Amino acid sequence: MRPLWRCRNCGREWPCQPAKLALLTEYRTNRMGLLIYLGTLMNEATHQLTQLHPDHPPARMTERFLSWARARG
Repeated sequence: MRPLWRCRNCGREWPCQPAKLALLTEYRTNRMGLLIYLGTLMNEATHQLTQLHPDHPPARMTERFLSWARARG
């Protein structure tokens, strides 16, 4: 749900656990593509959330959008 960046199904911050699993499955052979996609969405989300709450800019955006998707090992 934009511009709130919440999941339409569960209402949690997007990407929620089911969304993360779906994205990892969809991009299982293209981790770099997933990171580029998530980076683009993170930029959009940061901009929209800052506009909604200018006195409280969003925090933890890298952790929320990118850290979980990095390759392990």
